[in-house]
Amino acid sequence: MRQKVLVTGGMGFIGSNFVRYMLKHHPDTDIIVLDKLTYAGNPANLADLEGEFRFVKGDVADPVVVDALVKECDGIVHFAAETHVDRSIDYAGDFVRTDVYGTFVLLEAARKHGVDRFVHISTDEVYGEAVGRPSLETDELAPKSPYAASKAGADRLAFSYHATYGIPAVISRCANNYGPYQYPEKLIPLFVTNALEGKKLPVYGHGRNVRDWIHVDDHCSAVDAMLQDDGHAGETFNVSAGEERSVLEIADIILRTLGLGDDLIEHVADRPGHVMRHAVDAAKLRKTYGWRPSHDFEESMRRTVQWYVEHPEWWGPIRSGEFRDYYEKQYMLAD
Repeated sequence: MRQKVLVTGGMGFIGSNFVRYMLKHHPDTDIIVLDKLTYAGNPANLADLEGEFRFVKGDVADPVVVDALVKECDGIVHFAAETHVDRSIDYAGDFVRTDVYGTFVLLEAARKHGVDRFVHISTDEVYGEAVGRPSLETDELAPKSPYAASKAGADRLAFSYHATYGIPAVISRCANNYGPYQYPEKLIPLFVTNALEGKKLPVYGHGRNVRDWIHVDDHCSAVDAMLQDDGHAGETFNVSAGEERSVLEIADIILRTLGLGDDLIEHVADRPGHVMRHAVDAAKLRKTYGWRPSHDFEESMRRTVQWYVEHPEWWGPIRSGEFRDYYEKQYMLAD
């Protein structure tokens, strides 16, 4: 029996990589992609797979659009969200509307139509600082940005719909992703594309802030494990490859890969509420599903850098217009 899965935010970075993953590993699954096509939702991310999935342009916060699609589906994987911490500082309301209210709309439709599985994509940002050890699923949530708070609200809303209505929801809290098709406001593609254009790499503050990194395909395989399972509803799983690196270490890998020097690094004013360390413990995920990351960090980082080197036709058009205006305002750096 064929399965039909709704992937919200499927034209974004992680969502589009998940669609690719599903089409490769589960060709018997019908995929519907719902995406509003905001600045970070890019049809070019899946242009080469046109015809292999169904695309609907629409807002996850629109009950009419969402209800009609959920009615057709067996499962939902909910990626759709405003995701950039920096933007949330200036536009918190957009994050609350999409991340919290949009999740509510989707959960209501799932409750009404009785979906078999609802995988909610949360984030390690909900924990706030990881002090002393990587965060566990049982740790308190202490989000430090409007983005993190909106994701924490959506995360707990998904759990509440399991507890109250029996929605078979499972929650993923993943570390920082990297890989192809990532919008260049995020750290790695920003640094790579800046370096390729001979521009400075803007490092907030001292640059020793640490993040836990995972290749997007490894995240996708973890989400797939949760989607295919029919147990563990209401549970939360951290997703991590255990690769902690500082911003300066990431910059160093990128510059070495490109054969460039650290004179391109430029320290800029730190952002408000900047978390010193995000890291999560994925032992529960490993034990429950036998999941393991398959990407070596150093090698997959080099391949990621090379992908941006080889695909200027993808990122070149993005780095103009809205992106250019945002970049100059955010980092106070001229081209």
